[in-house]
Amino acid sequence: MNVLHFINAFFSDGSHWHGYDGIPRRLLEHVEYSLMALGMAMAIALPIGLYTGHTGRGGNTLSFIAAAARALPSYGLLVLTAVVIGIGLAPAMIPLVALAVPPILVTTYEAVRTVDPAPVDAARGMGMHPAKVLFQVELPVALPLILSGLRSAAIQVVSTASIAAYVGLGGLGRFVLDGLYQRNYEKVVGGATLIAGLALLTIGVFWLIGRLAVSPGVRRG
Repeated sequence: MNVLHFINAFFSDGSHWHGYDGIPRRLLEHVEYSLMALGMAMAIALPIGLYTGHTGRGGNTLSFIAAAARALPSYGLLVLTAVVIGIGLAPAMIPLVALAVPPILVTTYEAVRTVDPAPVDAARGMGMHPAKVLFQVELPVALPLILSGLRSAAIQVVSTASIAAYVGLGGLGRFVLDGLYQRNYEKVVGGATLIAGLALLTIGVFWLIGRLAVSPGVRRG
């Protein structure tokens, strides 16, 4: 039996579309976990990245921390936090946030640091407050690169949020984990297809955000 057969069998089975273990509920749980992790990562990484990029301070330290965080294995961190904290939402969020912070942090820092210094110097020469220089001059120009970091983090989180199933939570990873346990490969392939489809949808969402949020002049540049 090929993969396409498994996909067709999974999605054509009406029992997979209803109830506690149905696709709509699991999809909603997966999106909820992903948004929570991405939101927490943004709350940590964006302010630090904007500040360090604006001031030029701490760039080397930032790169070291980001490299160290990238080296952490998500599944290993999940197991460790589950042993220390116990089963629940927190052990799932910690590795997902740790996964999302580095790309947001590094790209935000680099985006602000690479803004053309001419308009920044002109704004400072006019006596603009440093916060206004950051948010009215640097941020609009840096926004495309910042969004690329957010997109990268979001895709990684969506693709990895399936690990929540290993600590007793739901999400699309439930199909993969339960399918492996039951040797139901139709469910495994169906769950993996849904995760891949959600990752592709995430790319589309960020493309739309970029079209709406980024100035046409900056986008053309």
